[in-house]
Amino acid sequence: MTMASPMNSTFIRNIRSCCIAAFACRLLLMAYGEVQDQMMVVKYTDIDYHVFTDAARYVTQNESPYRRATYRYTPLLAFMLTPNIWLAFPFGKLLFCLFDIAAGLLIYEIILMQGYSERTAVKGALVWLFNPLTATVSSRGNAESVMAVLVLLVLRCLLKRQTRLCALMLALSVHFKIYPLTYCLPFYFLVGDSEVYSADRRRKWRRWKQQNLLDKSINLLWPTKDRLELVAVFTLTFAALTAAMYYWYGNDFLSEAYFYHLTRRDVRHNFSPFFYMLYLTSEWSASFTLGLLTFVPQVILLVAFSLRYYKDITFCCFAHTFLFVTFNKVCTSQYFLWYLSLLPLILPSTLMSVREGIFLIATWFTAQGLWLLPAYYLEFEGRDTFVFIWLAGLFFFFTNVYILIRLMKTREKHNVWKTLKHR
Repeated sequence: MTMASPMNSTFIRNIRSCCIAAFACRLLLMAYGEVQDQMMVVKYTDIDYHVFTDAARYVTQNESPYRRATYRYTPLLAFMLTPNIWLAFPFGKLLFCLFDIAAGLLIYEIILMQGYSERTAVKGALVWLFNPLTATVSSRGNAESVMAVLVLLVLRCLLKRQTRLCALMLALSVHFKIYPLTYCLPFYFLVGDSEVYSADRRRKWRRWKQQNLLDKSINLLWPTKDRLELVAVFTLTFAALTAAMYYWYGNDFLSEAYFYHLTRRDVRHNFSPFFYMLYLTSEWSASFTLGLLTFVPQVILLVAFSLRYYKDITFCCFAHTFLFVTFNKVCTSQYFLWYLSLLPLILPSTLMSVREGIFLIATWFTAQGLWLLPAYYLEFEGRDTFVFIWLAGLFFFFTNVYILIRLMKTREKHNVWKTLKHR
């Protein structure tokens, strides 16, 4: 990879050593997982990994991966895991662990591209590489590390002003999972912004501040060359991927890979504050409409954050993902990796004391623990703990909202400090 600045060989060795050590940890977890799968009732391997493998088996037999019940992903993922069938069952886990390491390297590079020191970039990569949650998820056979790499590649291309490549990677990301679609609006605002893409930024920024609301609105929406390229390449790439998959697998692809995630309602139990409402109204005739209405708070907040933070694109993408997960009607633990992959990118500019950071992390994990306890009794003991799960979910929801507010405030402090520093 081409780095944004010349690198000291010591730090090159450090990041390589960190990646090797992180990969070794994941290999140990994979080995432990094989033992647990053989000896314990609760398996280490993620149930989704078996779903992926079964879908890959159908692909090797020239059949549709959607013959496997509950496979609701792009066929590309099943193609990627065909070596699970003709080579070895753990191949996919190894592949996901490699994607995990690649995500750490991308985090390292993007932090450098934002103008921070190599020491800071290494620390940011360590937050991902040695995070127990990320290591466990990939070694269990969950595919979220693939999405982490795709999203980070999108940001890397955007920061390098490679508009067309950014649009292509964004389309591929949305093809794998729908949530990066929320980045389209801030990306559109950013690529046409004169402060970012003009050589004479200072003069055009002063002109921007003097404009009235109507002029600012026109400038935000005006279809510049870069914006047209972004929209055109994204649309054509996404349409081509969708058309190809539809040609091979028909309506099964559309309903399972796309429409299911729009209409999905997990009424069993999840972290979402909406789950209990959807559970109680699951038999209502208007239940489907009620589920769609839960998207309204998301849409309003995503548009507002796009307008407010699109110039600070790394924080904007983190906030978008955080909001999408927190306010979604279905929220499971694997979704947390969507924003955890972006968290290291904003930490260097987060002016927060170590004490407050530890407090927020402890509160976040405590809120999860409070949810997991009644969820365990429901799942494994068969007890009616729905109300307790819902109350714990509300506490987790408000914890996340508070964390985001604190991150926003510390971000504002950083921006004020940065402005004063450059005066």
